[in-house]
Amino acid sequence: MTDTTIAARVALAQPQFAERLPAEVGAAFGAELNRLVAEGVPAAVATPGTVMPDGDLLDASGQATTLTAVRAGRPAVVVFYRGTWCPYCNLTLRAYQETLVDELDARAVALVAISPQKPDGSLSMTQKHDLSYAVLSDPGNQIAGRLGIVFTLGAGARHGQARIGVELTDLNADGTPDLPLATTAVVDALGVIRWIDVHPDYTTRSEPAQILAALGYLR
Repeated sequence: MTDTTIAARVALAQPQFAERLPAEVGAAFGAELNRLVAEGVPAAVATPGTVMPDGDLLDASGQATTLTAVRAGRPAVVVFYRGTWCPYCNLTLRAYQETLVDELDARAVALVAISPQKPDGSLSMTQKHDLSYAVLSDPGNQIAGRLGIVFTLGAGARHGQARIGVELTDLNADGTPDLPLATTAVVDALGVIRWIDVHPDYTTRSEPAQILAALGYLR
């Protein structure tokens, strides 16, 4: 049987990701990754039992909305990702479409992906990968900030991104280089966090099997 875990997909794709980068850019990204891993999960991250924060969000068409409105009274799996410029995010969101959507639909659980990028970037993500779930823009990392998962990308990594044409201050809706750590939260119908999984290492993500198992906390 083919291994369809995100870890397996990353292992296959990572050499291709690396070969596209100039050596000095790859080194800068590696140093940033090492920094994030060394710092670990922030101490202030929200814990199960707390209410999922909300904010003034935008859907993929730029229309105002909120997480509460998108959930529409349903439990939800809420995924925080960095942006469409991140190949690991693209891989993960595509994997969730393939492995989670049908299972979640059968259980009446919403799947929602949130990033700080402008809505036009969210729309291209939806179109490019044929995502059937909600992809939202969180200007200023309103929700991510209150969850305690926001960090500022280091200067070396920002310089490396600029070398390959990625300017976070242009891509993010609030014009800052702030990003959320890759995070998945399971929220119940009342909007209470029942499970949260934070990954300082952005090359790893919550596996579909982990997320499905975490739905048991909704009971």
